[in-house]
Amino acid sequence: MDILQGTLDLLILKTLSLEPMHGFGVARRIGQVSQDLFRVNPGSLLLAFRRLERDGMIDAEWRETENSRRAKYYRLTPKGKKQLQAEARDWNLRSAAIARLLEA
Repeated sequence: MDILQGTLDLLILKTLSLEPMHGFGVARRIGQVSQDLFRVNPGSLLLAFRRLERDGMIDAEWRETENSRRAKYYRLTPKGKKQLQAEARDWNLRSAAIARLLEA
């Protein structure tokens, strides 16, 4: 299932709030936590990382992976933490409103 438009940034920020990760790790974590309901398109993920980095929400550095390969590891910045809180609050309000509409 595709990730809803506008939620990829929220999912990336939440995932990176747990620990710094490389792109494949972020995609894998989103898949695992969603019980494979969501699969992240690598191209969309790369574009989101670039946008979030440009906007100061995440930082990146090249490091060696557990498989001895070089990968870009991303981590949340203080600005990204504030954005995560704001987006999570907004998501909770919207999803509660949708739930109320579906129950009506």
